[in-house]
Amino acid sequence: QVQLVESGGGLVQPGGSLRLSCAASGINFGIYTMGWYRQAPEKERELVAIISSGGDSNYADSVKGRFTISRDNAKNMVYLQMNSLISEDTAVYYCKCAFRWYVYWGQGTQVTVSS
Repeated sequence: QVQLVESGGGLVQPGGSLRLSCAASGINFGIYTMGWYRQAPEKERELVAIISSGGDSNYADSVKGRFTISRDNAKNMVYLQMNSLISEDTAVYYCKCAFRWYVYWGQGTQVTVSS
């Protein structure tokens, strides 16, 4: 059974930082592309960052220079370091893994940026 479990969300002030973690199980982690997505209230889910099995990463323009995605294949973990957070980053953040037609999602973790 495939499971993706996110953690690390919470309430943070503008300008602050958070580190999200996603623990994967039930998959051959190293061959999967991993990604972080987010969905704000009344908005569609959007890509935040992805990292390939080879470690290549891409980011949404809105988070470039502020967020960093990384993975630890030995631990089956993917991370999202979020710095210089702004109110527009408030959303539920989801972890996703994909390999060919196999796609799985986590349950999400809430990130709220507010003073």
